[in-house]
Order: sequence, then C-alpha cells, then structure tokens
Amino acid sequence: MKQRSLVLHLIKVSELTNLSIKTIKGIGDETAQVLEEMHIHSVQDLLEHFPYRYEDYELKDLANAKQDEKVTVEGKVHSVPSLTYYGKKRSRLTFRLLVGRYLITVTCFNRPYYKSKLEIDQTVTVTGKWDQHRQTITLQELQFSPFKKNQSIEPVYSTKANLTVKAMRKFIALALNQYGNQIEDMLPQSIRNRYKLLSRETALKSIHLPRDHGDLKQARRRFVYEEFLLFQLKMQALRKREREETPGMQQLFDLNQLVEFTNLLPFPLTGAQKRVVNEITMDMKSPYRMNRLLQGDVGSGKTVVAAVALYATVLAGHQGALMVPTEILAEQHAESLIHMLSKVNVNVGLLTGSVKGKARKELLQSVKEGNIHVLIGTHALIQDEVIYKSLGLVITDEQHRFGVGQRRILREKGENPDVLFMTATPIPRTLAITVFGEMDVSIIDEMPAGRKIIETYWVKHDMLERILQFVHKELSAGRQAYVICPLIEESDKLDVQNAIDVHSTLVHYFAGKWKVGLMHGRLSSDEKEDVMKQFSVNEVQILVSTTVVEVGVNVPNATVMVIYDAERFGLSQLHQLRGRVGRGDAQSYCILIADPKSEVGKERMNIMTETNDGFVLSERDLELRGPGDFFGKKQSGMPEFKVADMVHDYRALEVARTDAAQLVNSEAFWQDEQFAKLRSYLDATGVLKGDKFD
Repeated sequence: MKQRSLVLHLIKVSELTNLSIKTIKGIGDETAQVLEEMHIHSVQDLLEHFPYRYEDYELKDLANAKQDEKVTVEGKVHSVPSLTYYGKKRSRLTFRLLVGRYLITVTCFNRPYYKSKLEIDQTVTVTGKWDQHRQTITLQELQFSPFKKNQSIEPVYSTKANLTVKAMRKFIALALNQYGNQIEDMLPQSIRNRYKLLSRETALKSIHLPRDHGDLKQARRRFVYEEFLLFQLKMQALRKREREETPGMQQLFDLNQLVEFTNLLPFPLTGAQKRVVNEITMDMKSPYRMNRLLQGDVGSGKTVVAAVALYATVLAGHQGALMVPTEILAEQHAESLIHMLSKVNVNVGLLTGSVKGKARKELLQSVKEGNIHVLIGTHALIQDEVIYKSLGLVITDEQHRFGVGQRRILREKGENPDVLFMTATPIPRTLAITVFGEMDVSIIDEMPAGRKIIETYWVKHDMLERILQFVHKELSAGRQAYVICPLIEESDKLDVQNAIDVHSTLVHYFAGKWKVGLMHGRLSSDEKEDVMKQFSVNEVQILVSTTVVEVGVNVPNATVMVIYDAERFGLSQLHQLRGRVGRGDAQSYCILIADPKSEVGKERMNIMTETNDGFVLSERDLELRGPGDFFGKKQSGMPEFKVADMVHDYRALEVARTDAAQLVNSEAFWQDEQFAKLRSYLDATGVLKGDKFD
C-alpha cells in the first residue's frame, strides 16, 4: 500500500496496555492469576472487560408489574419475620411488607440471619421475582435501607474461580478512579463531533458505572461504532492493499460483440442480471484484479451471468475456468455453457476425475495450447498437470465448499486473473459486509419472468399418509421427489427421523411402484455421484437423503421436496433444500413435516410458508439464530465483538463501513495528525505490512 511518503511510527493506543493489573489496589498474585486466565493482563484489558448484562434496580410500581418479572420495591416491614427450617441446613424466612397500598409477602430461602436484622416499620429495599397471583416476592437481594437512586443499575461481569461479580465491580471502579484521566481516545474529535459520540474516558465510565439508561445507551453507541470502524478499517485497508499491490490484467474486449451474445440467449437478461454483468465487466476492464462475490438466489440466473463474463475474457484473448464442488454439477454447467457459448465459437472443455487416459491427455494439451477457451471442472482444475495458455478469469461456484488454499491454487494458474466467487446461499447484507468486507459484492435480487413459485406447506407428522398419497400422485404424472432427513441413523439423543429408516419405510410403501434411492454423507464420492446420476435420469424416482443434496443439483423433473423434522434446520438451509425443486415447467411443492416445541421453531415454519425470497429468509434466519450459527459452524472469518451486534446494530455497521472506505482512500487519513492513532492501530494489526489478520 502506498504510504503517501509518510513513515508510520507506532503510537501506543494507551500506556494502560503496559500497566500490570497488580497496580490496582486489592489485586494480588492469586487474583491476578485468575484474571490472566480470563485474558485480563493489563489495566487496559480490565477496563475493556465489559458487563454482559445489567441488574436493573429501579423502583417498580407493582400495579404495572408482570407475572414472574424481576422487580425492586421499597417498603416498610409490617410483621415479625417467620423462620422455618426444613431438610439439612435449609430454611425459609417470610415477612409482610407494606409497599404503597400493597401489603405483600416476601419469601427468603437459606438466609436465617436476616431474622435478627429486620424490625417492624423498618424501611428496606427488596429485589426479587414477583408472583402477581400470590402477591409474593421471592427474594434475591435485600438492602436494609431505603432505595438509593445511584445504585439503580448494576453491571454484571463474567468471572472465574473464586472471583465474584462484586469484586470485579470493585476492581474496575478502582481502575477507573486511578487511571481514568490516562485513557486515550482513538477516535479523532472530528468523527466524535459528527456523530455526537462520547469520549472514550466518559464512555468507559458510563458503561461500567451508568447513572441511568440514557448513560448506558450513549456509552454503548460509542463502543458499537468504534468496534465496527476498527474492524472495517482493517477490511478496507486490506482491500486497498491487495487492489494496489496486485496488478490486474485489464481485459479489453468489444462491447458490441458481448451485447450480440446476450441477444442470442434464449431469454432476455433481467434488470438485476444486466446490473451485475456491468459490475463484473467494468472490473475486468480496470487495471486492478477483480475480487468479487456474486450472490444470487436459487434459480436467479447466475450461470448466464458466468457465461457472459467467460465470453468477455475469451473476447479479450484469454481463457476462463469454472470450478465447482461435484462432478455432476460440473457436467450440468458444461452442458449449459456449451449450449450458450457454442453459438459464438467458444470451445468449452470438461475436466473431472472421470476424464482419463488419452482423452485427458488430449484435453490438457488443448488447454495448454489455448484451443480450449473455457475449462469447467472440479478440484481437478488445480492439479499440477493443468497448464493454461493465458488464464484471464477464474470463477468458483459455491465458493464456501472449497478451502482457501484450493481457491488460491486455481488463481495462481494465471498471471493474477480476475476472480469471481458465486454462491446460491443468500447472505444477509450485514454478514456480507463483515465476512466478505475485502471483496466487492454483487447481488442478483430479481427472478426471471415466468418462474413458478414453489408452494410450501407445513404439516404435522400425523399427516404422513396423506403426504405419501400426494407424492404417489406426482410420481404417477411422471415427476420425481426428494425426501430429506436430518440424520443418517437412529440416535438416542435426538428423536428425529433418520435417512436409513425412512428409506426402508418408503421402499416398503412404494414396493413394485417406484424405485427409492438413498444418499448420505457416509457414502464415498463415487457412490454419491452414482446415486445422483440415477436420480437425474429418472432411474430412481424418490431420493431419500440427508442435506448432501443441498447445493448445486439440477433435476428439472423433480417437483416434490419433503423435509422431515424441518424444525431442526435453519431457514437458509430449508430454503436451499426447497430450491432443489421448481427447476422445470411443472408446478413444484415443498412439504415441511414438523412438530416444533418452541416458538422460534413455529416461527421458522410460518416464515417458510410466507415467502420464497432467499434474502428475506436469510435476514430472518440471522435474527433468529445469531451470526455465530448462521453458517452452521462458527467461521474463522466471523469477528467477535465485545459490545456491537451485527444484527441489531446493522445501521451502525453500514455507516462504519462507508466511513472506513472513505478514510482509507483519502490523502488526509495517511497524513493528518488527528488520524495517527487509527494509523497506528492498522500498523499493529499487520495489514499494512502485508499480513492477513485474524
């Protein structure tokens, strides 16, 4: 990255990063060891150990209190406490408390010593769980004094071993008292003024010792923006560095020829496809290497966009490569692209593990000599024996199925070719900004005209007989069906249908009528391919499977998708499974068999029946499951934020991304003293040195 002739020098964010926690009164060797196990090594770490929730002790009017709500009330002791012992060292203490016009009962367990401290007419403050029907509070905390306003909101911290929340509160309060005036601010005054943000010192004091909810809101607002801005600065600096330090190919082609090609396609491009094609071809014409993610819902026409991009690179005198996860998907793409590109004399080759002997040798020679313009295949494309004459464009379909190393090897087959990643998994905008922040993102958010909506129904397990009758009706009309199960075999842990049992049931039910296939993750790749090919040519009419069919399979004749125990799947996964049908001209159906016990499970089923829009579903899925679980497993690319929440704070994330991009691309950011601490932060992450960051 160009440094604008400025030599960056490391300015410590704060000297507090070097101060040992033992400088805080009361923290000795034993406590310091516990804190260090919690990754709290310095005063700075201690101050940034934020509360994960707050106890709200504001007085509650019992007239507005809800059943089982936690309340704090102030009242006068109205009866002599009654103490009862039961079991071994267990006790219950009760007394009457006059709270305004309410005479209620307070029950306290295993604190017999309170009896001697409570006196008639004494004013006390009680916090506990309110039972509206019995007019009772089950005590959690008791203050033998009137309510104190300055103690209305108490922070609750994660702790370890013998370290209590009360002790953590004390240590952090002492740290603020001792070192509060040494807290340095990373955000320049100009940014704080623009958004009316608190200083870091004020925000730290307010988040740990809030006077009221207004204090807390402003402190949180400050740290949400700071966390997002720092993360986005890393992403944008990485994007800028890679863009400037990696020379592109600047592919020049005749636009009129490209337009003529689109006119030869069987269907006109949708508005979204045109927009995305323009974004991609503009990147290809630029001197910088394209690094773009193309998102498109199932059936939105990503393959057509890929065909236009591949033709553009051929017109520019280069070759294109399309890597997909499975052989059958490679064959399907090859069939589609040969149909489209043969009209403009583009030679398309298919390279998979099944291409062997003389045919493989001849194909590789044609690729090396440049006679094959577009090569489609599985990870076979990255083998050492594959040599391209001039690779200009690399497209990876369902990019999350390949490792970073596999994608990099394919990219290195050429002289910094343009790179396009495609995915049919709609990713919420907030996650795309966060996880793929160093990439440009294109979205096909419009479906081709005439495509029939898949009818989706939610039914209970007791309707199985009717479902099978419906499947039989569709199969009798010459169609095919998928039946999806969460597990391969029976499990003691989860009471869910499994693929092997369901397969046996359907084989018996449809005996002599239809052939039932079985596919799951324990089959070898060759076995999976074989089963899938049988289904694709209608030798198998019903395919019982786990979620291995989720991505990329195209069987236009399949019109029914039955999903057992659908509540076990996330919305995005259900949508991907639903997208396996609806690929032909006939009306298609998705039947969700589910008896969800939770409200979230019921909501998922309702949402699935209400919309077919994958992007709407992905946003709802993110809201229901949270970012950590969205991809199934927690991804290394998912950042951990202490305060910010990508779902609820998405507006702040978008603002921070815009600000970070403007800063990194401005002269002032690299020169002005006001941005020195932000530059120092970037320097410390290693992004400016060419390192990847975690």
